[in-house]
Amino acid sequence: MAKRQGANVSRLAKTLNSGKFAVTCELNPPKGVDLTSLYEKAEALKEIAVAINVTDSASSRMTMGNIAVAHLLLDRGIDPILQITCRDRNRLALQSELLAAYGLGITNMLFMSGDPPSGGDHPEAKAVFDLNTSELLAAARSLVLGKDMAGNDLNGAPEMFTGAVVNPGAEDLDVEIRRMEEKIEAGAQFFQTQAVYDPQAFEGFMVRVEGFRVPILAGVIVPKSPNMARYLNDKVPGINVPAFLIDEMETANDRRATAVSISARIIEAVREMCQGVHIMAIGWESSIPDIVKAAGLQTDHQEL
Repeated sequence: MAKRQGANVSRLAKTLNSGKFAVTCELNPPKGVDLTSLYEKAEALKEIAVAINVTDSASSRMTMGNIAVAHLLLDRGIDPILQITCRDRNRLALQSELLAAYGLGITNMLFMSGDPPSGGDHPEAKAVFDLNTSELLAAARSLVLGKDMAGNDLNGAPEMFTGAVVNPGAEDLDVEIRRMEEKIEAGAQFFQTQAVYDPQAFEGFMVRVEGFRVPILAGVIVPKSPNMARYLNDKVPGINVPAFLIDEMETANDRRATAVSISARIIEAVREMCQGVHIMAIGWESSIPDIVKAAGLQTDHQEL
């Protein structure tokens, strides 16, 4: 059975609160019930990542409910980060799921809006978006304080370590930073960012938000091909893969080794600017240990 966190602080929270550099990554639940591949990936990452995000029907593609997967990972000694989007549930269901997650021993939460269903595998699905991310963060904080959003008392309050996302490459960075500040005021205790490919631009963002004094984990999407990089540039707001990196991938003899090298160099460049990295390998999770090793990172979280 999963160990109930109770008063125990999660491994992720301990790492960030201690000032140690955190490595997180993410896994997608299966589209079905066969968890074999997910378990294999999770076990390979267990000694590398301090915690593993479990996505919430990422890109609006229906998958197994991530609360079940997070609970099963916790049973295997892995600290899960439960991603929760505002896309699919109203405030009743969101609050209910947060309480259920705590009941299953899950305390790390990462809140985000979620991609619209129109781009997923059920484009006819109706989006909910009853709450935005800041409102969901405030609802979580209210639950921790013992009341629901309507002010009703809870019979026992949960504990949570709540995070949100931020896009350091947003076109209107002033608006993005204001939203980040709103999320902190609503209760965000850490942030994971959109993918970073330009360390110099990321440094400019970090200088602007250093006064917020909240842990920030720089996002790194492992670039698997030049076509993937072009897609990110064209379709994902706030991501800019520089032309010289695309050229490097174009001429690569070994795409995987080049992806590892690029990812490691980005991590090396940003590691003194932030409190951790969040590596998104999107099917190439087996490359994450090589990336961490090439970047010279120490993964000593098991001591916490």
